Amino acid sequence: MSKFVNTDGIREASIVDFLARLGHHPVRNSGRELFYKSMLREENTASLTVNEQRGVWFDHGGPNQSGIKGGNIIDLAMSYWHPTSFYEAIQKISEVMSIPLSEQMGSGQLEIRQRVIAPTDPNYTIDEVKDIGSHPAIVQYLQSRGILEQSYGRMKEIHYSFDSGPNEGKKFFSAGWQNELGSWELRNRIGQTDFKACLGRKSISFIAGDMDRLSIFEGYMDYLSWLHDNPHFSDSVIVLNSVNMLEIAIERASGYQAIDLYFDRDKAGYAALADFQQKLPHAADQSGVYKGYKDYNEMLLARPRSVLPWEVDHAFSKDRPSLRR
Repeated sequence: MSKFVNTDGIREASIVDFLARLGHHPVRNSGRELFYKSMLREENTASLTVNEQRGVWFDHGGPNQSGIKGGNIIDLAMSYWHPTSFYEAIQKISEVMSIPLSEQMGSGQLEIRQRVIAPTDPNYTIDEVKDIGSHPAIVQYLQSRGILEQSYGRMKEIHYSFDSGPNEGKKFFSAGWQNELGSWELRNRIGQTDFKACLGRKSISFIAGDMDRLSIFEGYMDYLSWLHDNPHFSDSVIVLNSVNMLEIAIERASGYQAIDLYFDRDKAGYAALADFQQKLPHAADQSGVYKGYKDYNEMLLARPRSVLPWEVDHAFSKDRPSLRR
């Protein structure tokens, strides 16, 4: 028998009250939005906003460890106590807010009934979506990740602006791809830092292929790096886009006979691997392919770069600076 957890009371709980009980209070308000110093990362300027009327939050600043940029109170809990599962998050909210969880019995494995989140008005506008190759800075970024060729037809240039908050009226651009909810997952480089964000709600990305074979990656850059080495692949592919999407990936993967896992060789990746193989023991760990590196992309970038034919005439001039002391 399985337990279906009714989360209506959790979802309707006040985010402002929840944060206050955790010791976090707004610094200022602007219209309907309350501004907090982000409790998900270190910052000096308040850039995390809460719209109490709509019951949603959004972090306008840099990426946090979970990769979740906004959502409802459950998304906030999953980011605050990262890494944690959906079920663990609602238990923690229940404890903090003193909201009892009601359970109903059913059949099958443990399941959690999640409400389909009603669309809310975003605080951003997507101004234009272009093919890769239009903006030189995005091309340069993808070249620096070693996956420019693989990005063609699989990524887009996303030009967007914010309608409210500290970045109101400002225009931005990034390389991006869509997840299953139609939201845009963004990647770019700002200075020496890799920028990660999502316009909309986080979810997995799925690329249909072989109905029996599935390859799963933590990040899209690792998928494209693997594609660099396996250009004629036929596997279906899941990209988590965040380890918090692991439960969704496990559910989607359960019908595949062969599953290859390409998770990061770090604490979060090892935890995700253990959790995945506990639920689906036939899933195979393939991270040994990039042993000695954190992920597939890091291994790809560590390889000696081949000199292209049109660069041969200039090879000596390009090498000369490296001989200077």
